[in-house]
Amino acid sequence: MIFAFDNTYARLPYRFHARVIPTAVARPTLLQVNEDLAHQLGLNPSELRNQEATDIFAGNRLPEGAEPLAMAYAGHQFGSFVPQLGDGRAILLGELVTPRGMRFDIQLKGAGRTPFSRAGDGRAWLGPVLREYLVSEAMHSLGISTTRGLAAVATGEPVYREHPLPGAILTRVAGSHVRVGTFEYFRARQDSAALKTLADYVIARHYPALAEAEQPYGELLEAVATRQADLIAAWMSVGFIHGVMNTDNTSIIGETIDYGPCAFMDSYDPTTVFSSIDYRGRYAYGNQARIAHWNLSSLALSFRPLLEQESDQAAARATAALDLFQTRFDQAWLSCFGRKLGITNARNEDRTLIKDFLDLLARHRADFTNSFSALCSAPEDGGEALGREVERRNPGEACANWLARWHQRLASDPRTNAERSQMMRQANPAVIPRNHRVEQALDAAVEGDMKPFERLLAVVRRPWMDGGTVRASDGGHDAGEDAEISAFYRAPPKPQEVVQYTFCGT
Repeated sequence: MIFAFDNTYARLPYRFHARVIPTAVARPTLLQVNEDLAHQLGLNPSELRNQEATDIFAGNRLPEGAEPLAMAYAGHQFGSFVPQLGDGRAILLGELVTPRGMRFDIQLKGAGRTPFSRAGDGRAWLGPVLREYLVSEAMHSLGISTTRGLAAVATGEPVYREHPLPGAILTRVAGSHVRVGTFEYFRARQDSAALKTLADYVIARHYPALAEAEQPYGELLEAVATRQADLIAAWMSVGFIHGVMNTDNTSIIGETIDYGPCAFMDSYDPTTVFSSIDYRGRYAYGNQARIAHWNLSSLALSFRPLLEQESDQAAARATAALDLFQTRFDQAWLSCFGRKLGITNARNEDRTLIKDFLDLLARHRADFTNSFSALCSAPEDGGEALGREVERRNPGEACANWLARWHQRLASDPRTNAERSQMMRQANPAVIPRNHRVEQALDAAVEGDMKPFERLLAVVRRPWMDGGTVRASDGGHDAGEDAEISAFYRAPPKPQEVVQYTFCGT
């Protein structure tokens, strides 16, 4: 197998990382190969299914050109600063350069102990590996910036948590694994030289247009803030809850990274929390923009020595970047939710209409995804589907009053009803990886049955409504089977199916 590696991070000074070799496993078995991603990387999917590839994905064999390392970083975890975290169970094999010149990190997650493992075993078990593979594919299909899984292997060895569990390794692909916590690591050590080296590296690799800027570090801070604002707005538009928005899980390029106790909302409630360790709701759905701002404040503090090199107004520049985040997020949120309501160019006054709809969902404990999907039909059916979804009948008074205001707002838009419905269907997914379906698929996989996982994966890769129908594949099903698939994967959990907590897997 040929990986076109060019490992720029490995060429940074030693204090940026620790060289480490993956720990071999007993009996690796290939579980998943992401053919779509393989094509994007310039790899031949058929070559990823042989034993050589399985050995690489398991850490039993290094591909030519790999320079495996664990990255050093710090992080604020639930608001408390930990000066040294680092890759405790992930090993960066190298950076693959595609035929189009794009550069991606190739990382093995769960590949054994590193110098940053502390008391951990450096391993991952099957459930979290498959969860990250599945949910990251769903996010990619929803058009949201994310890391992705290239492959998943079972190790043939147990991992010990509360009880023995089947071990697994995820091959994760990312535009970058540099995090806010990477800058915090060097700021905590008062290593201004390393901060500058890291910032220059990030600019050269990820923001090359800033290289000639008069104040490149200030502009870098603003660029990171802009990408984070767009990312969080996109999360919220689909009801996604990251679950553990620590600064070490905040990507410097605005990718969704580290799918631990993540989940999608069923019933709309801005206080929704799934993470089993988020006791106070710090990372609740409705707090995500505030936490992103908090994380960027930590990044701005780390940038202070760099900003002071550029200007005697370093504090003002940092404040401007944080203000930019809030402005950009407000605009991105309005744009995302405006499209969900069929509003082509949302205006500030549309915020009230959007928030009143969300309040309506909250009062009735209505399903977030299905309510917006039902709204897609409202230009044509008068809101009957929405009424059944929200108030369990044809539109009641509260729903009817909101629909009247919505129709009045749309009257100034030149689109036809059919055009508007189509636009809304492109902004409102019909299916998400619902927690109860994910848990059912993972439970089956642990017992050795991968079919429920593969069916769910096929569905979430096609999240948009296509004539009101969700299909499990591009073909092979008749209309009756498609309707049954649609009902199964779109249905909210029954009371006994509700998933209260999700776990990070460490």
